[in-house]
Amino acid sequence: MPESYNDESVKSLDWKEHIRLRPGMYIGKLGDGASPDDGIYVLIKEIIDNSIDEFVMGHGKNIELNIVGREVIIRDYGRGMPLGKVVDCVSKINTGAKYDSKVFKKAVGLNGVGAKAVNAMTSFFKAQSIREGKTKIVEFNRGKIIKDLPLQACEEKPGTIISFLPDTEIFGNFHYISEYIEKMLWNYAFLNNGLSMWFNGERFHAKNGLLDLLQRNINGNGGVIYPIIHIKEDDLEFAFTHSSKQYGEEYYSFVNGQNTTQGGTHQAAFREAIVKTIREFYNKDFETSDVRSSILAAISIKIEEPVFESQTKTKLGSSHISPEGMTIRNYINDIVKRNLDNYLHKNPETAEALLMKIQQSEKERKEMAGIKKLAKESVKKASLHNKKLRDCKVHLNSNHENRLESTLFITEGDSASGSITKSRNVRTQAVFSLKGKPLNCYGLSKKIVYENDEFNLLQSALNIEDGLDNLRYNNIVIATDADVDGMHIRLLLLTFFLQFYPDLVKSGHLYILQTPLFRVRNKQKTFYCYSQKEKEKAIFKTGKNPEITRFKGLGEISPGEFKHFIGANIRLDPILLKRTSSIAEILSFYMGKNTPQRQLFIIDNLKVEEDIIDKVA
Repeated sequence: MPESYNDESVKSLDWKEHIRLRPGMYIGKLGDGASPDDGIYVLIKEIIDNSIDEFVMGHGKNIELNIVGREVIIRDYGRGMPLGKVVDCVSKINTGAKYDSKVFKKAVGLNGVGAKAVNAMTSFFKAQSIREGKTKIVEFNRGKIIKDLPLQACEEKPGTIISFLPDTEIFGNFHYISEYIEKMLWNYAFLNNGLSMWFNGERFHAKNGLLDLLQRNINGNGGVIYPIIHIKEDDLEFAFTHSSKQYGEEYYSFVNGQNTTQGGTHQAAFREAIVKTIREFYNKDFETSDVRSSILAAISIKIEEPVFESQTKTKLGSSHISPEGMTIRNYINDIVKRNLDNYLHKNPETAEALLMKIQQSEKERKEMAGIKKLAKESVKKASLHNKKLRDCKVHLNSNHENRLESTLFITEGDSASGSITKSRNVRTQAVFSLKGKPLNCYGLSKKIVYENDEFNLLQSALNIEDGLDNLRYNNIVIATDADVDGMHIRLLLLTFFLQFYPDLVKSGHLYILQTPLFRVRNKQKTFYCYSQKEKEKAIFKTGKNPEITRFKGLGEISPGEFKHFIGANIRLDPILLKRTSSIAEILSFYMGKNTPQRQLFIIDNLKVEEDIIDKVA
């Protein structure tokens, strides 16, 4: 019998209840901190954005971030929130100064939501404003005021201090990864000349904007074809060069200081303007892909009242630089065309190097044309018969929140893929099954991607042939057995991605699935253990003579049990590349012909774990 629909069916939630019930509307996906776009980092960003806006308006050159355990403390030296409005600024939805564009003309946050969302999703939230020799302190628990102190005299420098502890009821057993936070802070420094960001005492400061950004990120790309071209005019800044070692395109794009990781109208306009300008300069109708192949670029634009496609502000939707201004497309095209054309005329060596790079890309494209055609036919033919890809219902063209949740598990063999397939969330999780060990593609040309059936089908499943714009899954998870063969397959897959799609790794899309090594249980309790240490604790908790199972392969884990490991409590290890890491050097050492060196490395780094079952028994 259908449920009744009446007056009692309609409910009104207050602001904090709505945020906690639908957190994805405010911070995207939740996660546990393994991914750079997980909610705990969005909480930090929302608070820092407010401090950045103060800096942009000319107030405060230092912003301090400290993380003690799980507590986050952010301190700026701006004007401080108006003392009589501290409670309103952090707990009344759609309240703030940024609706007045005269005060915050080109701010990051315009909706009066960010700080309130953080407040609602934290078990502890403290807001302190220091202004005019006085301070106001208010404390909250899950958005509810628990302490509202009267005004007090204060001799500290003016500014705002926000402290919070993310709520484990929402974020579970979360953890912070310093590399993600450091990258965020570096981006703030690159985009705000004169600003110093501090993280647990370490300073993040840059003098040359996007030029510094590209130079800092170039180390892992194995060199460039020509010196970085860096242009600044009005509210647009961009820098770019072409890599000598990688395929695809790599962009760092920003709007009003916000890292738009999903691009948007400004990035699309910039890509179009680069191609148009280069065609006109050389007076040749180059293919778009030949011009943009291997490009490394950064673009930053400031616009009034930006419209983003979600509260997390990762993709710009605005079409104009201001409500009454010209289109973003025309604005960017005019500045790029004028400045880049002048630069190439004044720097003939760079112009010649760029031309040779485009011609080389053209030559490679033509050589690959026939192979790609056969490869696509092979994919079409294979898709009619094989079961290599068990797809999910969510794809890139779905809404932003769902796209962030999409995951592809890459498994070895039918047994493992069968277990994951039966226990997965069919809405967001897909499974790709490998047939045996992939080829060691180190040192091979991209031609092998299309000639090798496994690689061809994998890149087709991911839809990354032409870059990351159409990537079908936000999270790509390598799920192999915890044995020597599984580790070998893992290395071969990492080699494939680093060799041909390094931007996918550097963008934070690639992970290793952690599955339990042991199951320890008695008639009352069952513990799944991911390490020897966890197993010891489980044995102690279960008492004498527990049943202990060592999982040698993923296929040994039943679908019913697998649900625990790929659901809300999934453990993922992100593949992180250090700034100083050279992809070419990494691949050469681990996958090259220097076998004696690797043997010594393995011996020096070998970890031997004691089997304590007999001791406990």
